[in-house]
Amino acid sequence: MEDDIDDRVDLFLRSLEAFDFTAARTMCTEAATVRQNDGRGEQPIGESLDRLRSFTADADSLRYDVLRRFRNPDEVLQQHVLHLVGNDGSRSDVHAAVYFRFQDGLIHRIEEYVYAEPVLTRARTRDPA
Repeated sequence: MEDDIDDRVDLFLRSLEAFDFTAARTMCTEAATVRQNDGRGEQPIGESLDRLRSFTADADSLRYDVLRRFRNPDEVLQQHVLHLVGNDGSRSDVHAAVYFRFQDGLIHRIEEYVYAEPVLTRARTRDPA
């Protein structure tokens, strides 16, 4: 089952990268919810995917780079970076820790904790101490 869950999370992310929000929605239960640390609280998956669709409307591409992943039989916790390239060539990265809970083989809950990663503008100096 663990391999199946990994495959399903990967397929969900690949669907988002392809801007196929309909396919991503079919991988979730009817009652699936999303909780993000943006102050909006819990939302139905459809509303969350609509927000992502709006957020990426000016994006030429998006790619998820999974940095680490942990799993239990019906849960996945991962840290990833969403790389966005705008239609104008601009680039931005969104760092997040994301929890997926499955029910009957479908995503039933997503919790996403987005965090800022400061840009390193110059080389770090060694600590003189």
